[in-house]
Amino acid sequence: MSQEHSERITVYSDYVCPFCYLGRHSLQQYQETREEELAVDWHPFDLRSGKRKPDGTIDHSVDDGKDDDYYEQAKENVRRLQEKYDVEMDLDIATDVDSLPAQIASYYVKGHYDHETWLDFDVAVFEALWQDGEDIGDEDLLVDLAEDVGIDGDEIRAALDDETLREEVREQFTEAQQQGVTGVPTFAYEGYAARGAVPPEQLRRLVEGT
Repeated sequence: MSQEHSERITVYSDYVCPFCYLGRHSLQQYQETREEELAVDWHPFDLRSGKRKPDGTIDHSVDDGKDDDYYEQAKENVRRLQEKYDVEMDLDIATDVDSLPAQIASYYVKGHYDHETWLDFDVAVFEALWQDGEDIGDEDLLVDLAEDVGIDGDEIRAALDDETLREEVREQFTEAQQQGVTGVPTFAYEGYAARGAVPPEQLRRLVEGT
């Protein structure tokens, strides 16, 4: 039976973003200080949208303005936040992983299962990439992760082959951008937002105003 949540925090994220993973740990640390858990209203966001070909694959030759210095600084920030939030990670950056299949699968689960089942799948996807270094763009892996949390693997295969669902997820990306989301993670609550892997106390201020 699904648990009812009176409050929800909207989270825009991409599984391939290390700061999204770290931000979720910060959110969990904030959750642990609350009497009532906040539900996570997740919205997918594609960090690779500007590099995608019409067939959905990534063209890594496209210049996105992120050079070696950018990635080195990002890695330093990831390591700093790992220590701050006490998070172990196998990877610092995952530039070669395509998260679109994982986002499609997660979007399907969110729409067809209860919140707790979706959250279990969501956590499993994050951990498969950032703790185990696995390719979350791999269909068989996503099926295994789904089955581990009680989801029929054939449903995930069908979802990944569903062009209508794929287009719906793309529309979610566009809608996020139209709502002013320019980077992830972005946490939103009742008209206010915080961007980045912000600390738990900042999430508390966002939600509680204190």
